[in-house]
Amino acid sequence: MIDHTFLKPEGRREDVEGAVAEAVELGTYSVCVSPNELPLELPEGSGVRVTAVCGFPSGKHDSSVKAAEAALAVSRGADEIDMVIDIGAALDGRFDAVEADIRAVRDAVPAPTVLKVIIESAALDDDAITAACEAAEAAGADFVKTSTGFHSAGGATVRSVEIMKRAVADRLGIKASGGIRSRADALAMVRAGATRLGVSRSREVLSDADASAVSAPESGGY
Repeated sequence: MIDHTFLKPEGRREDVEGAVAEAVELGTYSVCVSPNELPLELPEGSGVRVTAVCGFPSGKHDSSVKAAEAALAVSRGADEIDMVIDIGAALDGRFDAVEADIRAVRDAVPAPTVLKVIIESAALDDDAITAACEAAEAAGADFVKTSTGFHSAGGATVRSVEIMKRAVADRLGIKASGGIRSRADALAMVRAGATRLGVSRSREVLSDADASAVSAPESGGY
């Protein structure tokens, strides 16, 4: 269920290679990196997928730029794209614009590429979280995701995941990300409805995890 994540702006190539090696060792679902780190070298048969972020972390990019960034990432080996919406548009209630932004990226990276939409839930009220999720679903996204992990408002919370779950039910996956540092954090998000977890401290989360506590859903997160 884990997207093992390395997105530090000061990250060096050796750090990225270390994150890839750790993802393979731990058997995480994917490794999530910045798009300029692609392509990644993964051992043949590792089963670890590649996730790249898009419009990250602010979301304040023109939709055409996000679309081009996503398409380039896929051409360089990304299996999944985690895009950031325009948070200001959501706060303004301009959800038609939010939907159009997501659709531009979806059109640039159609299925089977998995598209996850980061709504920065900690910066939104309950109604805006719901509306952002509805916009993501209408635009053809596969997942909604809580957070970049870079916003001052904070990361994933149980409450935000619960709201997102009510909004999309089982039609979309839900990725909780930002501040998941322990087994307890991870389990709380899963119980609230998360089907994928964005984690940078994957070894710490998994080291004290009882394998029977959570069984990963089929299709890598749905």
